[in-house]
Amino acid sequence: MTHEPTDAAGPEPGREPEHPRDETDHPEPTLAHGVGPWPGGPDAWPDDPRYDAELLAHGDTRNVVDRYRYWRLDAIVADLDERRHPFHVAIENWQHDLNIGSIVRTANAFAAETVHIIGRRRWNRRGAMVTDRYQHLLHHPDVADFVAWARSQSLPIVAVDNVEGARPVDDVELPERCVLLFGQEGPGLSAEALAAADLVVEITQYGSTRSINASAAAAIVMHEWVRRHARR
Repeated sequence: MTHEPTDAAGPEPGREPEHPRDETDHPEPTLAHGVGPWPGGPDAWPDDPRYDAELLAHGDTRNVVDRYRYWRLDAIVADLDERRHPFHVAIENWQHDLNIGSIVRTANAFAAETVHIIGRRRWNRRGAMVTDRYQHLLHHPDVADFVAWARSQSLPIVAVDNVEGARPVDDVELPERCVLLFGQEGPGLSAEALAAADLVVEITQYGSTRSINASAAAAIVMHEWVRRHARR
């Protein structure tokens, strides 16, 4: 797979580092309903390498489910890797769409295997609420590179766009192993991406607007996959 060159101090091509940084990266948000220090002090700490001494000592206010309270970040990622779902999410990134962060956050919530960014490497991570630290990310410089990767993995590409010939997502067989491909807010998917798709689906709408927000559309389609295939 070919990738765009990066700055000498930047990340290596391909999978993003565990803590990708850019101008919009932010500290993990703290929650008022988190947990305080582990009761009983250090003598009562669990003998488990997955736990983080700093969090045990000072409390854990991260935006994580209770199962992962006090766990180290890499331990959470490793545990997620044991039960990620076999669908991927891909997003064309030509206009620095602010919806990308929200889509990454939803992909993390539904335990997608990997999120693929097609086009510009940089994207606004604010909407991801640092869930990108727990989610595998892969960059592709263009559609051709992404398609080549999908074909090498024998993964059908399911494009999501309300274009002529698209089929209602609630009325088709979504493959269990697939890549859900989303476009930018406004223009949608490029002609090249649509041409490469094995299936094009749309979300049935009943009101006056022609389209819905890109991150909302992604959440609907991901949940449609989860509703049919997720292991409870």
